[in-house]
Amino acid sequence: QVQVVESGGGSVQSGGSLRLSCAASGSSVVSYGMNWYRQAPGKEREVVATIMHDDRTHYVESVEGRFTISRDNAKNTVYLQMNNLEPEDTAVYYCKNGLTTWGQGTQVTVSF
Repeated sequence: QVQVVESGGGSVQSGGSLRLSCAASGSSVVSYGMNWYRQAPGKEREVVATIMHDDRTHYVESVEGRFTISRDNAKNTVYLQMNNLEPEDTAVYYCKNGLTTWGQGTQVTVSF
């Protein structure tokens, strides 16, 4: 399986923005599609954004209009632009598809 490395997390205040990156190694897996997940403390992991092989995107309702998923096939990288962040967005964010392993994730912390 292909490994992924997530980066770009950090600590921001409510209303701030972050751009997460997911770099896949060894194969052109991002062209098949990719999901961004997040897991908050004490909660189950959930899918927040998906980009499909044909560039269609889907978002969980709680991030619709604030988050944007995109990819660069040449760089084998997927991005998650997160705007107008809310404290409820605090979580560890992961990227994965059916061809990759789970990465270590990147922590996003949003304070009031």
